[in-house]
Amino acid sequence: MAKEKNDINEYHLNRNQPGLSQFAIHDLNNYLKDHGGDTRRPHIHSFYQIIWFKRGRGKHFVDFKAYDVFKDALFFIAKNQVHYFDEHTHYTGVLIHFNETFFAQNDSETDFFLKCNIFNNPYQQPFCHVDNKMRLVLEEYLKQLSRELQHQDVFGKEELLRVYLKAFLIQVQRIKNKFDKNENKGSFVLDDKKVQLVKFVNLIEAHYTKGLSISEYAGLLHVSPRTLTDLTKQALNKTPSQLIQERIILEAQRLLLHSNLNVNQIGYRIGFDDASYFVKYFKKHTGTAPLAFRKSVLPADGIDLRKG
Repeated sequence: MAKEKNDINEYHLNRNQPGLSQFAIHDLNNYLKDHGGDTRRPHIHSFYQIIWFKRGRGKHFVDFKAYDVFKDALFFIAKNQVHYFDEHTHYTGVLIHFNETFFAQNDSETDFFLKCNIFNNPYQQPFCHVDNKMRLVLEEYLKQLSRELQHQDVFGKEELLRVYLKAFLIQVQRIKNKFDKNENKGSFVLDDKKVQLVKFVNLIEAHYTKGLSISEYAGLLHVSPRTLTDLTKQALNKTPSQLIQERIILEAQRLLLHSNLNVNQIGYRIGFDDASYFVKYFKKHTGTAPLAFRKSVLPADGIDLRKG
């Protein structure tokens, strides 16, 4: 279901309706034919999405980058991440949608989900390739998931779906780690420190418009500000403040590029009480003024991404 606003369209999967399904599988070709007008416009959703392009070539757009679509490409779209499909509808494949609450029912499952950093790592490519061997493995899990979805009100349905989804994500994480290693990008295997880093990134996602201090973020993580700084410096060579600034600027760029909101409205939307300070902040961190950025950024095909 879409929430129509004067900016980026936002879609939900039965959010705040626990009695309805929090997990779904769609045939990609049929989905694009049925929802093409929506999927080809920049949008976000409050659920997680895996896109398996089994056949077809084109482009998929995630935030401000266009990525090549190729046979057996897996794309991972996190909640609140702007993305959209190109004009092609000839793709064949699968869409998997699920809410975080569907998967993470307890602390151990939440910790596992953090370790599946295909969604929680903004510093790596949002895709990988599935080879022929692993294609068969993933197909088998999809069959199990699809079969279970067809059952109505049977004992343990939701539990089995979570088990199959967890197994599917484990296999996908292994594929992604291998793909990154082969591409000389280094796999982002999570130890305890990197799990803490992912938790910090998720906290930024939840609170970046509220102006929290580094001490307040550290308190939410139950660590000292010095420990948090050491963590981000060692893992990313960035300070906590830089990560927060990057998230604020990313949201500002998304709204400038994909919405019709004016600069003042965007500033207020992301937590700036003073619109003039937002302009100074944006220019300081990007080297350009917000309106100049909006006018200068156009996709390669000349279509204004602000439409829709």
